[in-house]
Amino acid sequence: MTQPTDIRRGMSEHLGTALYLAASGVPPLPLRAGKLPFGNCPACARNACGGRPNMKTPGPCACPQPCHGWAAATTDTTVLNSPAWESAWRQAAAVAYHPGGAGVTVVDLDNADALAWARETLPATRTVTTTRGEHWIYRGTMASSNAVRPGVDIKSLMQYARWLGPGAGATAPLPDAVRALTVKEPPTARRAPQTLAAPLRGHGGACRHRTPTYLERGIAMAVQRITDARSTIHATVYRTFLAVLSTHGGCGCLTDAHVARLFTAAQAKGESPRHCTDAWTNALTTLGL
Repeated sequence: MTQPTDIRRGMSEHLGTALYLAASGVPPLPLRAGKLPFGNCPACARNACGGRPNMKTPGPCACPQPCHGWAAATTDTTVLNSPAWESAWRQAAAVAYHPGGAGVTVVDLDNADALAWARETLPATRTVTTTRGEHWIYRGTMASSNAVRPGVDIKSLMQYARWLGPGAGATAPLPDAVRALTVKEPPTARRAPQTLAAPLRGHGGACRHRTPTYLERGIAMAVQRITDARSTIHATVYRTFLAVLSTHGGCGCLTDAHVARLFTAAQAKGESPRHCTDAWTNALTTLGL
């Protein structure tokens, strides 16, 4: 049986962590058992408060108690220490934070396959060990989205992540490859050419490929990503095309041979030539290339 002194000790530890985070500019909130946020307080039950915030727009909760999920996160130490929050800290099982409010994005990697993908695809950054994998933390914010690929969630704006310590490594800028994970393919009716012209020559962007190896490795990784896909093949092909173009599309280094390798890999997974062309065109349109 939990003793009152244990409850006070746990409350003190969680509140102490929250105050440390707030002082660092990271907005914390208490979590109850199961890594869940606290439910609406009586004043906000059944949306009696009008839903401010309504969970559809960024911003802190106007309620004096820690409800409204991620929007309860705050750096206001007066609020964190207030009597209205005392019950929540007493019941809290952990502390979470709002990544978007801290100006960061968390790539939540939940298994070994997701970790292997990140190590091959994403730039090194600050990492935090979790119970099932790692959090990779990048500087910058974006829309949050779950299951952007198997074992990978994006937690940033309007989302919370459990605080598991500061982690290790330097925090890198948010890369385009992460942003591309949440981009949905536009309708193919916008542009649907049936043949592939020579891609992206003459755009005049600065070339970041110090050696041909950099480009070759990127194409090989993209082919492998498509080949390894076990579900959502249609979306995987588009996201892979988008990632390739976001990295290699601006300087005109891509050739027909490179694109043919991508198309061949996609068609081996069951995609039609028409869909490959549509997906490539839509990726060009999305990136303005």
